[in-house]
Amino acid sequence: MSDSLRIMCPNLACRKVLAVPRTARGKTVRCRSCSTNIRVPAEPKAAAPAEDKSNKGAA
Repeated sequence: MSDSLRIMCPNLACRKVLAVPRTARGKTVRCRSCSTNIRVPAEPKAAAPAEDKSNKGAA
């Protein structure tokens, strides 16, 4: 697995692809090209089993 994540700057005038360290997950980084602050996505959570909510409160 790679030591960095690739994210795209959300600034429509920039759109640079940035390589950020995995340790930056959940934090804010700044685009070196346009200085836009970018929130790095947090670590994806494992899929939890879906809970059936249709019968809650039923007799």
